Amino acid sequence: MTIAIHHNPDCGTSRNVLAIIRASGIEPVVIEYCKTGWTRPQLIGLFAAADLTPRTALRTTRSPVADLGLLDEGVDDEALLAAMLEHPVLVNRPIVCTPKGVRLCRPSEMVLDLLDRWPSGPVYKEDGGVILDENGKRPGSA
Repeated sequence: MTIAIHHNPDCGTSRNVLAIIRASGIEPVVIEYCKTGWTRPQLIGLFAAADLTPRTALRTTRSPVADLGLLDEGVDDEALLAAMLEHPVLVNRPIVCTPKGVRLCRPSEMVLDLLDRWPSGPVYKEDGGVILDENGKRPGSA
């Protein structure tokens, strides 16, 4: 299974998702989009595949979104896309692409639905939160 992750190494959720993928036995294609940037067709394709809009994919915390005046609901999708192309960090992360689909994996556990094989448990987030228990199950699942 080929997996690509649009990754920001400065983001804890993105690091957690990358660790989950690797723990499942897959070395993904890692795209550090803050370094490479985005193309308009790439963003439009990712958003369509993940059922996102520029507004729902907008990173509203720890980004220059407020300083750029993008939080106003009157800002249209074209303006948001233009800002995302100029400031790649405005795109929420991580976006993971697999044969099972494309998804914005927030919270990080959402990546599990895109994997053919889950990692053996236990698996923890950087902050100590449990992703999979010692039996390889999600907390609270039967």
